[in-house]
Amino acid sequence: MARLMAIDYGKKRTGIAVTDPLQIIAGGLATVMTSKLFDFIAEYMKSETVECIVVGEPRQPNGMPSENMQRVKEFANRWKKLYPEIPLVFYDERFTSVLAHKAMIDGGLKKKARADKALVDEISATILLQDYMNSSKRKLSR
Repeated sequence: MARLMAIDYGKKRTGIAVTDPLQIIAGGLATVMTSKLFDFIAEYMKSETVECIVVGEPRQPNGMPSENMQRVKEFANRWKKLYPEIPLVFYDERFTSVLAHKAMIDGGLKKKARADKALVDEISATILLQDYMNSSKRKLSR
């Protein structure tokens, strides 16, 4: 079975998470400079099969698109041209950063470690992917 991959796309850095091959659990993969994102993914896909990309859809708390939406759409358009055989789905990423910070606190990380924005991005991508998987399972069981 192929993996699912989540992208928490940012202006400077992008958090990436993937599932295990059986798509049971999500785990953080990396945080990369956004300018190097496609190179990183291409290298990753040389050794791993990716079934679907889940991209965080940046929205404000009121549901309106955030300022990052245009950059995310540009990423999605480029993805569809480069990898038309691998579907890309958008998934609401509201509050993933807040949940990532909470997970870091609950996990006992020191304040200095919690200030690591790259770690926050990777954890946010993991939360995004796990939430997507949980919602997909709910849809399948209905």
